[in-house]
This record gives sequence, structure tokens and C-alpha cells, in this order.
Amino acid sequence: MQRASLGRNARNGRNDHYNKVAAQELRRKDTTFPFTAIVGQEDMKLSLLLNVVDPLIGGVLIVGDRGTGKSVAVAGMGNLLPEIDVITGDPYNSHPTDRNLQGPEARALVESGAPVPVSRVRVPIVELPLGATEDRIVGTIDVDRALSTGVIDFQPGLLARANRGILYVDEVGLLADHLVDCVLDSAAMKWNYVEREGVSVQHPANFTLIGSGGLGEGELRPQLLDRFALYVNVRTLTDLDARVELVMRCNAYAEDPCAFCSEYEARESALRERLSAARDLLPTVTMDRALKVMVSDLCSRAGIDGIRGDLTAVRSAIAHAALHGRTRVDIDEVERVLLPSLWHRLRKDPMDPLGGALAAMKIRGLWNAVKRGVAAEPQITPPPPHSATQAATPRHPSLRGPMRRVESSSPIRRY
Repeated sequence: MQRASLGRNARNGRNDHYNKVAAQELRRKDTTFPFTAIVGQEDMKLSLLLNVVDPLIGGVLIVGDRGTGKSVAVAGMGNLLPEIDVITGDPYNSHPTDRNLQGPEARALVESGAPVPVSRVRVPIVELPLGATEDRIVGTIDVDRALSTGVIDFQPGLLARANRGILYVDEVGLLADHLVDCVLDSAAMKWNYVEREGVSVQHPANFTLIGSGGLGEGELRPQLLDRFALYVNVRTLTDLDARVELVMRCNAYAEDPCAFCSEYEARESALRERLSAARDLLPTVTMDRALKVMVSDLCSRAGIDGIRGDLTAVRSAIAHAALHGRTRVDIDEVERVLLPSLWHRLRKDPMDPLGGALAAMKIRGLWNAVKRGVAAEPQITPPPPHSATQAATPRHPSLRGPMRRVESSSPIRRY
């Protein structure tokens, strides 16, 4: 059977649409609440900035009280993201030279030897709404046209738009399970595979996953929770001065967003330059092997499954050093990122909610033991039985050996 080709008319129509969207994004005057205007919530802001410095960290989950600026912080982070080179008009944000980050149309264009138009755009943030369908997320294939004409007409979804960018899921705890599976598959493989009636399309979906939600939305599936590298628990501001300052800033922003954003433009620009310098410094940052051993020792004592906790803590510490202009990681930077990296990976305690005080106390206590060089408590395991008979024979607490079964020839008297 002749290999199916892509529909040129549909492709041109989609490219025009994405060109218009990109032009609108470039022309519009952004009046998003500035990231630097957020009062307090230092752990949340730090976790987001670390992912801007090093996207390989793997995202962050922000959980906490309502009205604490979770979605506002993510939207404000969009103004701090760097610009990247993309093939103009490509719906997958395809890289001009890296084949692993190119969609099917861009790859065909590069292989044809034709001139490749390149433009610079800001790293996209794509929000996944709760009411989205599976086809809206992964994309749709016109199966009838593909089977009758051999032309694959694929409409890219949100995962295509999020390639080389950020996929943001608000109220992540309310996301349907089948949509969670779609996101998990793409987040794990960095590719999106769409198959309908024997017709398949694949494209890169290399994105950073960021989620937010409230404590009352229910527990997250362990598979989804493990995909977030960092976890931040935010609470309502209790400091009176900070609370009043935040109210005043919100009122000023509501009255005149343009004027308010202009007031913070200098701070936003300074933070963008700081993040750019940190990304340039990141490859030169080193971390001593002794610190890495201490991190792995902590994860082992805490009973954390897998090594994602180790990797996240090490990467976050290196990004933290780069963010502060240092080329060597010290122990203070490791301690700063331990809680966001590990406390959602601890085995669940029914007496303590996710990210609660008991989990934090456990991590701090184990870390102090690691620093003091205290040996880990040995895990007591029962010795293996010497024989099948001994394994099946009950033991009496006062006897060292197994209980002996006494055989009697006298009949059992029944009463």
C-alpha cells in the first residue's frame, strides 16, 4: 500500500491559524499580574524559577489554600520564560535542526532541502482545561478521509502546542482519569502517539508539567503525583503587613493593569536577566560527590521508592546554585530544596496529610542524622526457615526451637 501523505490544504490552513495566533501573542500588550509583585509564597516562587533555569528538573505541583496566587504565579512566570527558535508556522514548535523535537511536517520540510523559515517565540504555556476531551488533548485524525484517499489529516491537540514548553493543569485533582493517562503517557515518553482505526500519527511532546490545586480536591493518583518533580504546599498569608501589602497591590492592579505592570517592568526585566545568566552558568556548576551521597542516603533512610527523588534534589540544588550565581553547590542549597523534592514521595501516613508537618519533620530529622554521620537503623527481618516443617510449625514465645507435636495413641474423649 502506498505510504499515506499529509494533506497540504489542511496543513496550510492550520499554519495560517497558528501564524495568526502567534502574531496576536506578539502584538498584545501583556498585562498579566507581574511575578515580582507577588507577596510572600517564597517556596512556590523558588520552585517555579528553578524550573525556568533547568526545565529538566521536571515541573512542580502547587497545592494549598484557595486564593493564594497559584495560577497567578504560573501566569506571571510566562513573562520570565526565554525565547526559542522554532520553524515558522509549525503547530508543534519544531526545532530547526533537532529531529527529536520536530513534528512530521517540519521533518518532511527539512528532509526536502527547502529553505526553513525560523522565528523566535517565547516558550509557550499551554493550559489544559478540565472540560477538555481526549481528542482535544492528543489531537484528532480524519479516519474516513485517511481510509478512502490515503491522506492523513491530523489536527494537533494541546500536547502538540505544549511541545518544548509548559503544560499547566489547574485543579489537577479534578482531572478525569482517562485524561490523566494521556498526559502521563506523553510526559513519560516525550512523544504523543495517536492511533485510530489502524491509522497512526506520532509527534514530539516534550513539555514541563506544572499543576496546581486545592487540598479539598481529593488525593492524586500516585502515578501522577510522581511525575511532578517538586511539590509546594502554600498557605494563606498570616503576617499582617504582608497581607495588607498584597491587598493594596491587587487593588492597584484591578484599577489600572497597564500602569501597575509598567511600575514593575524594571523588576521583571532584572529577573529575566538573572534567569538568563543562571541558564548560561548552569553547565559549569559542580556538586561534590559527598553531597550526592548524603542525598541518596537520606532517600534510602526515608524509604523513597526509585531514584527520582535523588535526581530531583541534585538537579534542583545545582539550579539553585546557578540562580544565585555560584558555580559550586554547598550544603545550604541542598537543604533548601530537600523538602520540595522529597516530601510528596514519602509513603503515605494516614495520620498526616500530603506534605504535612509530620512529613517535613521526618525529612529534617533524617537529614540531621545523615549530617551527623549516625548509622541508619537496621531493618529487622525474620530469618529464613530451616525446613518446610519448621516454617509451618508455630513457635511458642518461651521456647527457642519449634514446638513439638506430641502424638498420642489414646482416643480423644468427647464430651
